[in-house]
Amino acid sequence: MEAFKIIYTVLGGLGIFFYGMKNMSEGLQSVAGDVVKTAINTITKNRISAVIVGTLVTILVQSSSVTTVMVVGFVNAGLMNLTQAIGVILGANVGTTITGWIISIKIGKYGLLLIGLGIFPLLFGKTNKARQIGRILFSVGMIFFGLDIMSAAFKPLRTMPEFLDMISYFSAQNYSSYFACIIVGCILTVVIQSSSAMLGITMAMATSGVIEFHTAAALVLGENIGTTITALLASVGANVTAKRSARAHAIFNALGVLIVFSFFPIYVNFIDWVVPGEANLRNAAGEFENIAVHIATGHTIFNVTATIIFIPLLGILARVVTKITPDNGQKEQHHLVMLSDPSTMVAATALAQADLEMNKLKDIMGRLYALADELFLGDTKKSYSDLIIKAKDYESITDNIQKEVTIYTVKLMESPLSEKESIHARGILKEVDELESIADYIEKLVSYSERTPIKKMLKGEVREEFIKYYKEVKTFYEDTIKGASEAELDLSVVMRKSEQLRLTAESIRAKHLERISKGEFDALGALTYSDMIVALRKIRSHTQNVAHAYS
Repeated sequence: MEAFKIIYTVLGGLGIFFYGMKNMSEGLQSVAGDVVKTAINTITKNRISAVIVGTLVTILVQSSSVTTVMVVGFVNAGLMNLTQAIGVILGANVGTTITGWIISIKIGKYGLLLIGLGIFPLLFGKTNKARQIGRILFSVGMIFFGLDIMSAAFKPLRTMPEFLDMISYFSAQNYSSYFACIIVGCILTVVIQSSSAMLGITMAMATSGVIEFHTAAALVLGENIGTTITALLASVGANVTAKRSARAHAIFNALGVLIVFSFFPIYVNFIDWVVPGEANLRNAAGEFENIAVHIATGHTIFNVTATIIFIPLLGILARVVTKITPDNGQKEQHHLVMLSDPSTMVAATALAQADLEMNKLKDIMGRLYALADELFLGDTKKSYSDLIIKAKDYESITDNIQKEVTIYTVKLMESPLSEKESIHARGILKEVDELESIADYIEKLVSYSERTPIKKMLKGEVREEFIKYYKEVKTFYEDTIKGASEAELDLSVVMRKSEQLRLTAESIRAKHLERISKGEFDALGALTYSDMIVALRKIRSHTQNVAHAYS
């Protein structure tokens, strides 16, 4: 009966801890979303800046798993190269050490106080920021309270003979016991899918006096290996570069643990020397009151030192993972892949990723327009059928991107977003839909050449009239897209220009009807030319809608 009580109490405490960690991460993401977005936008090929960004983002979101999965997603979308990705992942390892320091605070002391302080702004705050700050305070209180429950549940284990016999092998101070602890820490982290939760369990057991510092330190090393499974799972089905990024994370952590394992007793003694107070000193209640700070220090020393050592070796690590993960001669296809539920990502980062994916769509649009230019403005030697096939291929790509971005953004909008982020997300949905529609009409413009030869239909005054209108609509599109990207659109100017283009289309159609009445066009040619003007007018209309997307 005692064992059952311990199990359900530990599970309950772990559940409260998990809930607190999840809500704290989401609250921090909401409050610090703009900072995260700015940090990611500053990533360059400079490995130091990539490490700093990884550290900063992980501190803000309080989850190295979120950061590493995010990195795999960016690499898979072609938005980050391998060296940048490895740098950010190294930074994530440093950033995650902050979690250890947060939960190393004397856990039973502040939990209920923070829950009480956080619940009022969470429920009654008038602004989103006030509610999110309340949510953070409430969540940190839940973390401490959950750890306190687990710590109390573990205390009876100190005097339970069956447990002491079982754990005696892991408590011994020899390399086989250290190795066994590392393996257990790794496996449990893989099962729980959270190194933060395993760190919390380890600290709860240690502060309760159930395990000594050397056992806890070995478990933490195993947790550093186990946490890499999240990125490895995220890379399944991703492109080669994303797989290399995830494997670089695993190799980096595994090598670091292997090196520390080779002189583990010295490592433990060094931490004992650095941190005041003996780690295994019991107080009157039988608890190790100094051990939590020792564990947090060991976690920090391991990750910071490993990162500093590996920064100069990023190029070598990149070459190693490239060698063990060959591309087999296949061309890389970068695309947005739903590696995980985007609602678990930093909202600002997810939106930035969607924005960058939108840039790919705009690039395809540029290629579509180049085909139309070749058909209408140039003296192409290509057959109409070749141009049409290529245009249809590009249009199909825009359909896929529109579908992926829409699914991704809708899933993101299911999570709590600030007002600014909600407007941005809705703008993405509208813009991607409008751009896809524009792509449809450009493809139709090119495909009309299959119905009636362009050179036969566009000649003399008609050609001049069409080319002039075509160029005006294209310029309107390019100016609007550029202005929207740079947030420098003047809606009144856009509306005025759009109305002018609409009136021009009406004038062209009126002249066209006169020509038809005079017998200057055959029936099929008349219909084709009318459809081409309608397509340009529709492009004008959808371009105007793009301007309204973020207003």
